[in-house]
Amino acid sequence: MVVSWQSVLDEISQCEKCELCRTRTHTVPGEGNYHARVMFVGEGPGADEDRMGRPFVGRAGQLLDKMIAAMGLTREEVYIANVVKCRPPQNRTPLPEETFACLPYLRAQFALIRPQIIVCLGATAAKALINPELCITRDRGVWVEKKGVWMMPTYHPAALLRDVSKKREAWEDLQLVMAKLKELENEQ
Repeated sequence: MVVSWQSVLDEISQCEKCELCRTRTHTVPGEGNYHARVMFVGEGPGADEDRMGRPFVGRAGQLLDKMIAAMGLTREEVYIANVVKCRPPQNRTPLPEETFACLPYLRAQFALIRPQIIVCLGATAAKALINPELCITRDRGVWVEKKGVWMMPTYHPAALLRDVSKKREAWEDLQLVMAKLKELENEQ
């Protein structure tokens, strides 16, 4: 079955597959370049994102923008999404059933974008996309390849705001992403 961007966005906007739909203001499908080589995936929308319907627009989003710029990229060149498309109450971690309900949307976005690299921002994204047993402090910075797509788990920008000592490790991870991008470019 071939999906289109419009059909995915329409489905997300009308989704009632889990309880998160009851408390959302807006769905937050994601945004960016539909042909991005790099895709960033976080956990779920926060209060600012829920209010605006856009991913990563609060303090963590401002830091993510700086991280992307430090990589020599712009927000318009990448695609930014979350595992769940509606805000969990009090910004709690999405429940397994909420993640399960939203993953088909994220997979459809992957299929449409066909990124070369997915940067998993935080444990929730890394567990959903790479391995449910993943530990972000142990496994961050380690490449995983799935179906021809390279995945890099690293800290979520919100975690970096809470613990600035992790910024160095996150930057090391992003340097690996930049090197992998260059490597993939040279292979073409």
